[in-house]
Amino acid sequence: MNHYGRKAAEAGLESIGLGGVANVNWNLTPAELVEETIIQGQGILTNTGALAVDTGEFTGRSPKDRFVVCDAETENSVWWGDVNIKFTTAQFDALYNRMAAYLSNRDVYVRDAYACADETYRMNIRVVTEFSWSNMFAYNMFLRPNADELENFTPDWHIVCAPEFMAIPEIDGTRQHNFAILNFTRKMIIIGGTGYTGEIKKGIFSVLNYVLPHHRNVLSMHCSANVGADGDTAVFFGLSGTGKTTLSSDPNRRLIGDDEHGWSDKGVFNFEGGCYAKTIDLSREKEPQIYDAIKFGAILENIGFEDDGCTPDYTDKSKTENTRVSYPIDHIDNIMVPSAGGVPQNIFFLTCDAFGVLPPISRLSKGQAMYHFISGYTAKVAGTEAGITEPQTAFSACFGAPFLPLHPTKYAEMLGRKIDESNVRVWLINTGWSGGSYGEGKRISLKYTRAMITAALNGQLDNVEYNTHKVFGLQMPAACPDVPADILWPRNTWSNKEAYDVKANELAQKFVTNFTKYSEFASEEILAAAPQVTAAV
Repeated sequence: MNHYGRKAAEAGLESIGLGGVANVNWNLTPAELVEETIIQGQGILTNTGALAVDTGEFTGRSPKDRFVVCDAETENSVWWGDVNIKFTTAQFDALYNRMAAYLSNRDVYVRDAYACADETYRMNIRVVTEFSWSNMFAYNMFLRPNADELENFTPDWHIVCAPEFMAIPEIDGTRQHNFAILNFTRKMIIIGGTGYTGEIKKGIFSVLNYVLPHHRNVLSMHCSANVGADGDTAVFFGLSGTGKTTLSSDPNRRLIGDDEHGWSDKGVFNFEGGCYAKTIDLSREKEPQIYDAIKFGAILENIGFEDDGCTPDYTDKSKTENTRVSYPIDHIDNIMVPSAGGVPQNIFFLTCDAFGVLPPISRLSKGQAMYHFISGYTAKVAGTEAGITEPQTAFSACFGAPFLPLHPTKYAEMLGRKIDESNVRVWLINTGWSGGSYGEGKRISLKYTRAMITAALNGQLDNVEYNTHKVFGLQMPAACPDVPADILWPRNTWSNKEAYDVKANELAQKFVTNFTKYSEFASEEILAAAPQVTAAV
């Protein structure tokens, strides 16, 4: 079904104002897109067979340049502010007309794909790109229709991506020359001035974060998910550095997906057809699944090379620390086909607490689950970002604040209803420090973290004795198979108990301060789950 040089009318582009493009390269195969990229001098093949490209000026998303059109559909439903910045319909139309004029008489690449592995919620997407490798990214990341589906494909949404088209802020109303703009009425995302492919992926995630909860009563989630041999589904939330990918990659469980999912009345389903993983300091020993997935069909972004010019050097941070690889999910063994599972039996919130305060595992009540879901806490340690010399708190609502068109409490309330309906168990897992803060204590052993998660999944923590953390109110198991009992209560791991009390109260105060921006819209049950700042631990 791949075609070079189709006309705009054949590819259905006239309906979105792109009738003036020259040739339409429609649904090319990955091999053809790799060839196009190399011929155009925009990429090279590595010794793994993967295509390597540079995304140019931008090696990550630009949150301050992400806009949402404010109109009758969105004005009273979108959570406006720093995450969702208003853009007028007139501004969108004028900017898009200039973008269409830029693409006039140029060759483009068109990809028909879809999101949501559950057919009930399937969203057909037509992606129009200026670059061949941007189109290949869409092939990797979205779900891929079969030949019969392509014959009768009707898009629900369009993405138009032109990295070399620059906005003019004083004319177009943007902040600078790059932009990513969502228009829920026209069902279109336009991206310009940036080659960073993550804007394509996260644009659709943001769309689904609006459409599914607001119109379809489906909870959208920034998480990974897997299924056990007995068919039990588990969901893993966590910000970067907390171990989400590592801990959800279990040889004894099948992977549903590693990043974006929906939770309907039937269960959990993947939004995507691929993975977009960080590669900085990647090794087969640390991340064997990702390492072995980097082969022909994968796209490496902004990596460095060893002296031979074709062997990736995953330690090279000269272009960015946000080096990435995208690949179809079937590059990984042990996956669910289709990418869906039943109603979750366990949910894990992962945090890397560099202050050494939170327990390595604790059980959450529904109110606590909603509170910690809205908080989305982890910590950054020295060396992770320029200027960070000691641990710093990082909060990201629902573990994905930059992609939430609705207010975070909307997602939390939906999670609360799901907890009531499913009786799912919710756990907070600290993959960070024990026995002291970063620099004094030591990081909790991955072996112990895996043992605790396994015990939770197997129901081995259902009937053990629990202790209550006096500041955070968390229920801490007194015993766990294959884990030393003395690390389960964090205060016991500190030689200076009074220092622990001080640090626990300091962290609790940071939680309370962060939550003030949400408290006006939070229920009493959520508010009651806040940590209690007190000296008695």
